[in-house]
Amino acid sequence: MSTRHDVTWPRQLRLPGQAAAPEGPLDMQTMYLMHHAFRRDLDAFAEAVRNTPVDDRRTWRLLAQRWELFTEVLHKHHTAEDDQIWPALMSRGSSEDVVVLEAMEAEHEEIDPRLAACAAGFQRLARKADEDARAALAVRIAAARELLRRHLAHEETSAIAILQRLVTPEEWAEIEREIGKDTSLRFAARAVPWVAHCIPREVLDRVFEDLDTGFRMIWLLTRRRFARREARAFRYA
Repeated sequence: MSTRHDVTWPRQLRLPGQAAAPEGPLDMQTMYLMHHAFRRDLDAFAEAVRNTPVDDRRTWRLLAQRWELFTEVLHKHHTAEDDQIWPALMSRGSSEDVVVLEAMEAEHEEIDPRLAACAAGFQRLARKADEDARAALAVRIAAARELLRRHLAHEETSAIAILQRLVTPEEWAEIEREIGKDTSLRFAARAVPWVAHCIPREVLDRVFEDLDTGFRMIWLLTRRRFARREARAFRYA
């Protein structure tokens, strides 16, 4: 635990690839878990695109479907930030803070067309063997990965520091409740094993302690099926 000025702050989660974990009163564990999953996915997709035989249409179809899950979760994540998190800070922050928050939204807009181009590439390879399409997709995946990495690092170092400075734990809990209202059980059944995949067990145990029992129950019910699908989609990664 970190203590300053007689205030005990949460111990922030640190995961592979994470750029920073600014200290403060908010427990940003959920945010960092999502960021880890985004980085993990793009690394796996980049390797799969390089190594999957161009004529293995079954695997390309599985990768195209898996890309849909990745982009669906990322879109929901960015929409929640743009609609509910960054606006809550705009009127409170300094002019320097506003520049960072506006950059968050602009970076989201820059990422979206890159993801759409990758989706088109996966769909094309799911339909037919095309070496040129695979080469183009490899370039697009690499570009999307670098762009998202820069965005996540910017968010972790700058935007989350603003959150820690301007938002109270009570306000953050309410924001998270509002975001959760839009989450269906069907989506949770897909997203929970996705976000927990490849997380060290000691970290998962901490997550299970901090979140309600629903997260652990969904994970227990869905993890094996998810792992089997991952193994089929990323067999060449």
